[in-house]
This record gives sequence, structure tokens and C-alpha cells, in this order.
Amino acid sequence: MSITIWRYAHLILAIVSAVFLTIAALTGIILAFEPISDAAQPFKKVALNEVSLEKTIRALQNDHDEILALEIDANDFVIASVITKTGRSERIYVDPVTGNTLGSPKEKLQIFKWAVTLHRSLFLKTIGRAFMGVTSFLLYLICVTGFFLLARRQGGIKRIFSKVQKDAFVQRYHAITGQWAMLPVFLVAATGFFLSAEKFSLLPKMSGTDTPKTSITHEKGEAKGTTPIFQTIFLNDVRLVTFPFSDAPEDHFEIDLRDRQILVHQHSGAILNEKTYPFVALASSLSLKLHTGQGSILWSLLLIFTGISILFFVYSGTIMGLKRLRRLRTLNPMSDKDASEYILLVGSETGTTSDFATLFQNALVRSRKSVFKAPMDSYTTYKMAKHIIVFTATYGKGDPPANARNFINVFNTTPVRRPMEYSVLGFGSLRYPEYCQYAVDVAKRLQEHPYFKSSVPLNKINNASFAAFDHWVSQWGLANKVPLQLQKPLKPNKRFISRPFKVIHRTLLNGDDTFLIRLRPQNHGSFESGDLLVHCPEAGSAPRMYSIARIENDILLSIKKHEFGISSNYFYSLTENDIVHAAIQKNPPFHLPKNIPCLLCIGNGTGIAPFLGIIAANERHIPIQLYWGGRTEDSLSLYKTYLDGSIATKKLTSFKTAYSRGPLRKMYVQDLLKQERILIAEQLSAGAVIMLCGSIAMQQEVLRVLEVIVTEQLKTSLSEFERKGQLKMDCY
Repeated sequence: MSITIWRYAHLILAIVSAVFLTIAALTGIILAFEPISDAAQPFKKVALNEVSLEKTIRALQNDHDEILALEIDANDFVIASVITKTGRSERIYVDPVTGNTLGSPKEKLQIFKWAVTLHRSLFLKTIGRAFMGVTSFLLYLICVTGFFLLARRQGGIKRIFSKVQKDAFVQRYHAITGQWAMLPVFLVAATGFFLSAEKFSLLPKMSGTDTPKTSITHEKGEAKGTTPIFQTIFLNDVRLVTFPFSDAPEDHFEIDLRDRQILVHQHSGAILNEKTYPFVALASSLSLKLHTGQGSILWSLLLIFTGISILFFVYSGTIMGLKRLRRLRTLNPMSDKDASEYILLVGSETGTTSDFATLFQNALVRSRKSVFKAPMDSYTTYKMAKHIIVFTATYGKGDPPANARNFINVFNTTPVRRPMEYSVLGFGSLRYPEYCQYAVDVAKRLQEHPYFKSSVPLNKINNASFAAFDHWVSQWGLANKVPLQLQKPLKPNKRFISRPFKVIHRTLLNGDDTFLIRLRPQNHGSFESGDLLVHCPEAGSAPRMYSIARIENDILLSIKKHEFGISSNYFYSLTENDIVHAAIQKNPPFHLPKNIPCLLCIGNGTGIAPFLGIIAANERHIPIQLYWGGRTEDSLSLYKTYLDGSIATKKLTSFKTAYSRGPLRKMYVQDLLKQERILIAEQLSAGAVIMLCGSIAMQQEVLRVLEVIVTEQLKTSLSEFERKGQLKMDCY
């Protein structure tokens, strides 16, 4: 079935039921506190499976004139309806062993009464109950459609609980909440609908098995409750015991057990009749417990979580719907498609890809280029087009996004009257085996067309990396001789807590305009190699982040000085004993992994910095291999002391370099990996972890090589190792 059908079904169901779901969730959260408050009462003294019905009856008979009924509630509290020796009628909590009174049932709080009525019927009685029953059924359908959408997003049912790809907040946490809340929401919906159906007699009529045991009548004998049968019935199996109204032989004990009802002769103790509950009755009892949380604090807490999850679904679904509506409006461009030179075709599932396309569109407009942007499915003829740029995400198992599912068919049937260039940019996550697969399919189809010529090779953006996108834009601009400057979307600045650091040492610039600076914290605070030092050069300006190497208790930074770089020039101006104020941002995914057989560190340029600290912290002497790329041998001089020391102490197993301006031939770090492809494949297969730090350009080339290595040597995809946590990246 088409993914679009599931999506539209999910959306329509959510729109129809949003208001009622909000009411049900809010009142459900309130009502979930009632069983918690009830279960917290101190009325349970003993384990009921150790107390016989006879023992409790005898204890009550000692203190009361008559027993009318005995009830075991959902919390396993024993409630007795009795007539006291003074003639008063009471309903009390009792100790089942001693018969002592523990308290009296309190009247339901007004807020719970109000919430029950609103939750069940919206204060509209029968009509309201029908509305809420339908709402439960719609929630059930929403769960079903949501399950299929989540499975497609994650790349299959088997991967439904795998880590969710990074995305905008509401999209990502809508999916994450779905993973955690899917089952409890499904149960709440199913039980709510079942209880409503039972109320309106929509369930099949089923009667239990009615087995008459005896018709013998007996004269007065032993006292009520002293018959042998009560010695074999324990309170944990009892729901309700209704005592005979009189001593007449035709009045019997009516005992409701967990799975059946029995009639017991009050004098002889003979079972007169036994009736098993029908399936519908048992299902109704179970549904009531699951839906209300009666008798379980943990389940009530889960119901509170479920109610909050439903509220978040309503909120995030509304936000996503509004964003999609706005996006559809923005994709209906103001410019004329037949008057534009640059055509931007967008395949976006959650809107992230569309946002990147808008940034590119704005950059082209600032360069005074005529641009037309539209969904991929609306592809048609363009009279003045010189260049088509495709921005597309991949959904699920290599599927196209919703607004691109017909693109290839439309492309095949649309005549092309003039040659033009094209570029394809894919968005996705390395965690999925079909990483950017739809972009690959589109690029292949365009390449096969005789009128289309590639401007730049297919490129892939992992986890919506702005740095990777910025790099691609620069490369595209150079290739097409179009000066482009992106305006990064402004986001609220994260508040960083600045701390003072003293400058211990700073080197001079090497031939690459790179230097090292060592800083010592002036107050307490934890940090590790791989964390980030955050420096804001001016109030309100965007922070600059540098990857940290922890050497002893100091911070070591490797910084490339740029001619107009505010932060890099500031750090180079510092001298010994100067104080710099900066913050530490934790970056746990890029810390030294624990309990691994081997670590492969791959980087270039200043990306070596965190590896210097990771290697220095390798007290357990995990085998570490470092592959690093620089321009010339002089590029290595800044780091040689640290590396030689690590080799000497056996914290670093091997170190291999590649120089792009070497004396013999040009070589890059990815070339080192090609040379050792068999060794790398063996180490990955054995559980080795790869850490990658440096430029985005280096990252993209290294990932291409690693993909080839694991495909050829291990017959699998790189995404499998990324999913297992064997591939960690921090590139810029």
C-alpha cells in the first residue's frame, strides 16, 4: 500500500479526533492519579493468598453481629459490609486475619467525579459516550497508521526501535515518542473502545458455562461461613461474597471468584451451582484494569505517561501539519517557471530538505539569478531553464518522499527540448542501509538522459549537516561560476556558562598557519577529549567551537588562523598567563569508547586535536591506529612531540600520514585507508570503532572509501556499523 495513503489516513484521523483526544488525554491523566492515591492507603496488612475465606469470616463474626458482604477491591484491600453489635450498618476496611477495622472508604473526590464524567461522556450522557467511543476507535486507527509510518521511516519493522534520525525537534520526538508510547497508547485505545462497545451492547452475547452441582436441601447446621469449602478458598481468588439474607435453606452464599461464580449452601457448604464467566466478561474486567490502572501504581504511572504522550502527539502533529501547509505555499513560487534559468526540484518528507533548498534559493536570488522552486512531482517543461538542481530526502527503505513519488514517471514522459545541466543533492542518515538511495536513483536516471549533463557529482548530506551543505554550496558555486553566500538560519543562542582559563603556552604558526594553545581551567569542572570549547568573540555573536584534547588537566586546542577569523586571531593574540573566558560543551558521542578491541582514528588538519587527548587517556592500552592527512611534513611538526611520546608509552599503536603536497606524490588520508582495506575490514568485523574528525570534504571522501571497503570485503553496508556505534564523526 502506498505510503501516502497511510500518511493521509493518519493525518485525517488526527484532525477529526484532535479535540476529543485532548480532552480524553487531560482527563485520563487526572484520573490516573486516583488509583495511585487509593493504592497508597495503608489497608493491606497480609498476603491474601495466605488467608482463607473461613478465617476472615470467623474473625469478623467475633466483632460484628452480622456480615452482609465481603469484597476484595482492585488494590487487594478487604472491605466488609457489616451490622455492628450496636445495630449500626457500616462499610469498612478490615484486617482479614484479625477482623479489626482499619478505616472507612472515602467518597470519591469531586475532581475525579468531574473528570470521570467528562472522560466518559463529555457531560452529554449517551451521545457523549458515543463520541468518546468513536474517539477511542479513531485513536486505535491512528496507532495502526502511525505504526506503519514509523516502520517506513525507520526502514522496516525490524528497525522500528532503532535510533531515530536527527531531524527538527517536533518531527524527531514525534517519532521517538511513538517508539516509547506505541504499545500503551494502543492498549488504551483498544480497551477504551471495548468498554464503549460493551456499554452499547455491540459485543457478541456470550453466556458462561452453568453447571448445577446438587439440589439437596439441608436443615440448619453449622454457623454461616464455617463450612469446609471456605477453608479451600483464599482471598486472592475472591472478588465478592454476598451472605445469605436469612437462615432459610433457599438463601445461599453467592461468591464471585476471579474466573467463575459459585452458589454455596449456607449450612452444608455444598456447591449448588457453578458458573464460569464468559470471555466477554473476563475481557471487560481486564480492559477496565488496563484502561484505569486500578490496583497498580506502576500501571497508573504508565497511563499518565500515555496521556502526556497523546498530548504531545496532538501538539507535534499540529505543528507538523501547519509546517507542511506553509511549505506547500512556499513551493508555489511567485516567479515564472518558463522565465527562470535555475529550477529547484524538492523532495522533502519532514521539511528539513525543503528548508535547505530555500537557503540555496535565497543565495541564488542574492546573486541576481532567476529561480523557480517546486515539488519534484510537479516536474514539467521549462522554456528558459539552464540548470536543474534536485534536493531530495530518502524515506524508509529507499523510497521517495511523498512529494516525489511520481517524479521518475513524470520525467520519463515529459519531453526535453534543449540540453541543460543538473545537480543532485541527497539528504539522509548513515544509520540506514539505503542512505540517500532515492537521490542515487534520480541521479542515475538523469545521467541516462542524453540532454542532461552533470554539473557536480552526486553529493550526500548526513544528518542534515549545515557544514556539509555549506561545503557543497561552495563547490557548486565554483563549478558553475556563481558566487554564492549562504545565510545560516538564526536560532536562539544556547546559553553557555563561561569559565576562566589561563594560557599556559602558545606555539608560533607553522607553514599551514596553524598553532597550538594550551589552557588551564581556573575553577572546577569536568571535561574530556572530544568535548568542545565554546568561545563567543562578541556579545550576541555566533559561538565558535573547537574540539578539545585533554592533556593531563589542561585543554589543548589546534587552531588554524584565518585572515579574517575573529576567534582564531583572538586566540593567536594571547600570551602566557592571559585569561580567556569560554565554555565547555559536552560531546559524549565523541569520547573515548569503552570496552572495544581496537580504535581507528582518522582525521586531517586540526582534526587531530581530540585524538591527541584520546590517545593520552588510553591507560588501558587499547590498540589505537591513527591515520592523519596534512599538507607537508612541516604540518606534522606541531604534534610530533605528543605522538612520539604516545608511541613510546604504547598508548598509540601505529601512526600513518598522508601529505597532499608531499615530495613524491599527492596523497590523502583516504588513500591510506585504501592501502589497508583488508586490515580495516577485519578490524571492523571484530568490533573496532572508527572515529572521524576534520573537514567535511575529508569526511565525504573517507566515507566513500569505507563504504567500498565494507561492501567489497564484508558484503554489508557502512550503515550497519554506524548503527552499532562503530562509526563516530565530528567534522566541520
